[in-house]
Amino acid sequence: MFESVRRGSLARQVLVLQLLVLAVVVLVGSALTVLDERRDADDAARREVVAVAETLAEADGTARALRSPDPTAVLQPQADRISAATGTDFIVVMAPDRTRYTHPDRALIGGRFTGTIDRALAGETFTETYAGSLGPSIRAVAPVVDDGQLLGLVSVGVTRERISDQFLRGLPLILTLAAGAMALAAVGSVLLARRVRRQTLGLAPEELRTLYEHHDAVLHSIREGLLVFDADSDTTEIVNDEARRLLALSAGPVAREDLPPSLRTLGSGRVQDEVHVTGDRVLVVNQAPVLFEGRRIGTVLTVRDQTELQSVTGELDSMRLFTDSLRAQAHEAANRLHTVVTMVELGRTDAAVAFATAELELSQHLIDRLTATVHEPALLALLLGKVGQAAERGVELTVTDDTAVPSADPLTARELVTVVGNLVDNAIDAAAAAEPVDDATEAAEPGGARPWVEVTVHADDAGLDIRVADSGPGMSADEFAAASRRGHSTKSDHHGLGLALVAQVTSRHGGRIESENTYGAVVSVHIPSGGSA
Repeated sequence: MFESVRRGSLARQVLVLQLLVLAVVVLVGSALTVLDERRDADDAARREVVAVAETLAEADGTARALRSPDPTAVLQPQADRISAATGTDFIVVMAPDRTRYTHPDRALIGGRFTGTIDRALAGETFTETYAGSLGPSIRAVAPVVDDGQLLGLVSVGVTRERISDQFLRGLPLILTLAAGAMALAAVGSVLLARRVRRQTLGLAPEELRTLYEHHDAVLHSIREGLLVFDADSDTTEIVNDEARRLLALSAGPVAREDLPPSLRTLGSGRVQDEVHVTGDRVLVVNQAPVLFEGRRIGTVLTVRDQTELQSVTGELDSMRLFTDSLRAQAHEAANRLHTVVTMVELGRTDAAVAFATAELELSQHLIDRLTATVHEPALLALLLGKVGQAAERGVELTVTDDTAVPSADPLTARELVTVVGNLVDNAIDAAAAAEPVDDATEAAEPGGARPWVEVTVHADDAGLDIRVADSGPGMSADEFAAASRRGHSTKSDHHGLGLALVAQVTSRHGGRIESENTYGAVVSVHIPSGGSA
């Protein structure tokens, strides 16, 4: 039995153990009640026999009877009547030498009283439990004193048998109450066990312990941040170590207000593979409500670190860009070479030389100008590549004469490429996707009717300034703020993760990023020279 209980569910073990405890409590309580009732019955019997004995001893008729020649003839009828009226078993009136004058058994009248009388002879009324001629009894002995003279003694008693009979008549009520208490306790235990079974899913303690150990081990070992929010509040019930690391959370409970800004507004709805940018990380966020038996009991939020993957992806995109640019340039160079060769074959050598020289001078002029002012190789390669990429998409990209970059400071080369590359990519996307301008209408700035992008990168002692303008429609202040706070999983509005990455780098170095719609859609970034990463 105990083995089956030990292996049973927690609810079953609680039920059995609780029933055992309650049974012991009820039985012990009933036994104590019985003993208490028995003690009360004895105390009541003592008070009764003392009252009868003292009353009879103090009666004037008792003293006169004891002075009469035949005390028995006077006292026996009174003793029988009083005994019947009070429910006592015997009233014995005796002389100081123990000689009985009255007794329920007439044969014992004249015999000697068996029992203690010394204290009564000294003038004290007392009680005792004694086994006399009628069996064990509780008796009281009181002195009969008249004018200072001890005339005799009165003993009144109730047998144990009578007391037991009175007690047994009340015992069924005690047992009924005990049985009722046991039944009520059993019903309460069953209801409690059902509640425990629902809350523990019928699992045994060993299974619950194993489940907790596995749960705790998994939470601390998985490389994905996990937060579980309570259904009735925005406070977490569970936060694992990875979530605290990725979101820079302190120890203790976590509220929604403690999360990065873009995660505070998620609410409790379902979110799938959203990209969010925090102060120094790129995170993929998923959120879903937790349901049990059709009832929502909480919300689970998971975050995966995509920072390194995003960096690698950016480098891969840069390499793909360079490859595509080189392929396009090779294709264009082949076309130009065929043109030059054909001109030579046709004898138009002067035209061939002029054609080749013009194309070479145009490309070489841009390369020479950027090489002289941009001393950061990564940025130089990026700008040259973006010029070719923009041309392929029908966008005219101009690097202004104000561009001058002695070094990448205060950014690293990778950060500089991240900021400039993402801003230029967004500008090319916006310009290429904008509604075409009527050929009869010229644009306000470079490029005329053709989509255009203008880039300025300038570094000096005050810091680094980057300005990228395009002929696109631009963004409203709210759109720009939203795109800067977090990324998007798609580019349906032509603003992807790039702007959030730019804002991340800018914030890390204490800079600022601004947007305005003037001669075009202009995004400006300023990184002070004293900014710290």
